[in-house]
Amino acid sequence: MIEVNRHTLANGLRIVHSEDASTQMVALNILYDVGARDEHPQHTGFAHLFEHLMFGGSKHIPNYDRPLQAAGGENNAWTNNDVTNYYLTLPAQNVETGFWLESDRMLELAFTPQSLEVQRQVVSEEFKQRYLNQPYGDLAFLVRELAYRVHPYRWPTIGLSIEHIAQATLDEVRSFFFRHYAPNNAILAITGNITAERAFRLSEKWFGGIPRRDVPPRDLPEEPRQTEERRLAVERNVPAPLLYMAFHMPGRCHPGYHAFDLLSDLLANGRSSRLIQHLQKDRHIFASIDAYVSGTIDPGLLHISGRLAPGISMAQAEDSLWRELETLKQEEPGKEELEKVKNKFESNQLFANLNYLDLAANLAFFELIGKAEDINGEVARCRAVTPGDIRRTAQAAFTRENCCVVHYLAKP
Repeated sequence: MIEVNRHTLANGLRIVHSEDASTQMVALNILYDVGARDEHPQHTGFAHLFEHLMFGGSKHIPNYDRPLQAAGGENNAWTNNDVTNYYLTLPAQNVETGFWLESDRMLELAFTPQSLEVQRQVVSEEFKQRYLNQPYGDLAFLVRELAYRVHPYRWPTIGLSIEHIAQATLDEVRSFFFRHYAPNNAILAITGNITAERAFRLSEKWFGGIPRRDVPPRDLPEEPRQTEERRLAVERNVPAPLLYMAFHMPGRCHPGYHAFDLLSDLLANGRSSRLIQHLQKDRHIFASIDAYVSGTIDPGLLHISGRLAPGISMAQAEDSLWRELETLKQEEPGKEELEKVKNKFESNQLFANLNYLDLAANLAFFELIGKAEDINGEVARCRAVTPGDIRRTAQAAFTRENCCVVHYLAKP
């Protein structure tokens, strides 16, 4: 059982804490409730741009990394469609340096043309390397555009177009910051060798003076139910053809989420899972195959991606895959098979929370979607899924009208 302590500042900053005396380190994880879904369709990629800008200097601290490294600390960040997450680790005796650094960049960034230009170039190069100049790199764009019509999940975190970042102005960037990067739109998780009393006292000292901001209420368009199969075929210079199928599923907080998560594990988590065993190892239809859920807060996708084995046609691969999905719709999985994936889920949850830094990120996310203490019930929610739940989930999900199919063909 993970013990969670909590405190909320007058400016709205939520703080969750869990002490771990077995380490000499402390982690500070700040989760901002802003991601790519909060961007304007003509100004995408801003949340990811800020992942970089937040390291380019703040109002009173021109260089973020230098004092952190001098104190023996490390840091990094990541962004997805839902949130932006920053974290650092420090020796416990130097932890106040972390509070100082994080509070100053929450207060205000050093918005300079030079910083914007440097980070804009970094993001543009990342866009080219990861999405334009890499085999299968544009697949994320193709699948999202096929699966979503109105919801902002229709573009990836990097953005819809490289031009959106290239043309971003300093005023637009500053406006985005003050709309979203606010104490009343953030969660600070503190873990490691620090008491709750000290963690809350330092939080009050360094973050308490930051003013609340007018964070606009989130009003995203609801994605309409898909009523017919959507298909796309593209031809690219890639080493092997790839079949991609995506099925709409509920969001992270929906009661049926864990059944979808376990369903994807039954399909392709481990060498004995169904798709890997039957279609990769036994029949050699696919050279590799994977299945996973997006895990998004709003309704997301269950993805199945398979790189075809030599000599296999796309029609043969797709037909074989549908046969496996139909089996799950007709027959409940055996209790032993389901127990195996539940055990794997439980062990993954255990290991994910052993490290004080990973725990900080997980506590912040659970606080965002409910309350941090819910982390203690995650395994029980998984354990409660029955074989009948799996079959009903497969029956609801694996239909043609709920499916998006991409045939990613290799140029001859």
